Amino acid sequence: MNYIIRELNHEEYEVLNDFLYEAIFQREGEELLPRYIINDPALKIYIDGFGKKDDHALCAESDGKIVGVVWTRIIGGYGSIDKTTLELAVSIYKEYRGYGIGTELMKKMLLLLKEKGYEKVSLAVQKDNYAYKMYKKIGFEIVDENDQEYIMKYNLN
Repeated sequence: MNYIIRELNHEEYEVLNDFLYEAIFQREGEELLPRYIINDPALKIYIDGFGKKDDHALCAESDGKIVGVVWTRIIGGYGSIDKTTLELAVSIYKEYRGYGIGTELMKKMLLLLKEKGYEKVSLAVQKDNYAYKMYKKIGFEIVDENDQEYIMKYNLN
C-alpha cells in the first residue's frame, strides 16, 4: 500500500466529519449507528470549529485520496485528562486498515506534538477495540478507566 503522510490543509477540514464517524468503534455484527450521531454535542466537539491554535491534523493520502486522519485538540472529550492536555483521535477508512497507516499517522503526530513543545496527549479507547493494542505498543499508558473505555496518556518529553 503506497501512501504519504502530510498535514491536513485548512480547506480539507470538512473530511473530519467522515473521519469522526469512522472513529466511532462499532462492533462487528451490530447494527451501525446512523451518521447523524456525529451531531451529538459530545462528539461534535472533536471537529466543530477545527483550526484553532492547539488544533493539529495529519492525513494519510493514497492515490490522491485521503484515507486516514489523526487530529488533536484541547477539549473536554471522552479521553480528556485535564484542561491543558491535547486529546487525540485517529481514524482510517475500513478498506485501508491493517496496512500500518494508523500506526504511522500516530507516530508522526506524536513527533509533531513533541517538536511543538507539548508535554502529553491523551485519548479514550473502548476496551474491546483492536486499536487498544496499537496504542499500548506505541507507548500510551492507561491512566483511568470506566466500564467501557480506557483513558490513555502518552508523555511527549
